[in-house]
Amino acid sequence: MKAIAINTYGGPEVVEYLDLPDPKVGPDSVLVRVRAAGVNPVDWKIRDGRLDAVTDAHFPLIMGWDLAGVVERVGPSVTEFTVGDEVIGYVRKDAIQHGTYAELVSAPVRTLARKPAALSWAQAGGLPLAGLTAYQGLVKALAVQAGETVLIHAAAGGVGSFATQIAVALGARVIGTAGEHNHAYLRSLGAEPVQYGDGLVERVRALAPDGVDAAFDLVGGQAVHASQQLVKQQGRIASIADGSVLGFGGHYVFVRPDAADLAALADLVDAGRLAVTVACTFPLAQAASAQQLSAEGRTRGKIVLLVD
Repeated sequence: MKAIAINTYGGPEVVEYLDLPDPKVGPDSVLVRVRAAGVNPVDWKIRDGRLDAVTDAHFPLIMGWDLAGVVERVGPSVTEFTVGDEVIGYVRKDAIQHGTYAELVSAPVRTLARKPAALSWAQAGGLPLAGLTAYQGLVKALAVQAGETVLIHAAAGGVGSFATQIAVALGARVIGTAGEHNHAYLRSLGAEPVQYGDGLVERVRALAPDGVDAAFDLVGGQAVHASQQLVKQQGRIASIADGSVLGFGGHYVFVRPDAADLAALADLVDAGRLAVTVACTFPLAQAASAQQLSAEGRTRGKIVLLVD
């Protein structure tokens, strides 16, 4: 099979388009023929070696954790899926080696759910990691309830756009930070946009004088500091970018594979409550270019690799 892999840590120059052996399929796994794979910041951070201190990695290392595709074979104990099923998956395993930037992926059933019928392959490939991050941050870490006011930092990005829509679907009022060029986009998602940067605290207070019930940080640093000033006395803070929130009772969110959560996301999509914005697509062979674009941090929505 063709796959995008690295044999050492480094920049885009270490990314290779290789012929590698087809993956083995375990008893509780299925073989997925990949149609699309989402590109996420964690992918190029793994490539750079930034996660080496906390994860076991083995070379050659196929990158990627997101996929959408078709089940081609099932393990002997699998009852959840059959050959021909269209699935989405956040296929993070205990060690980093066999990722989703490939034509074929062996995926444990705990990492998969059925593909929402309403989504294209590109949209479906961009949903799992970012969508789960948003869902687990809002529903599990912050326990957002209807009628609450939620502040979401970087609300127009890959995770942020999902978080905004999920919070709205939960019945919350959403205040989202973004550059001015993304304010109309945030309004279309149901959020009240505010400009990030200097003066953010005052701008949010003008919209929510009594403070916000919950803050979801996707940036770190000053966004966490602003959140501390803006949440109510019993308010909650969660971050995917800054572990310092643990020091004052906040939640640090690192997305976990969860079939039930993936299915809940798919249900939101099929109910018309959650849309997937694809910023652009690349063929699998151009994964290095896709990662470079992701590293610039300026895209609205998801970057996705398409696999022929």
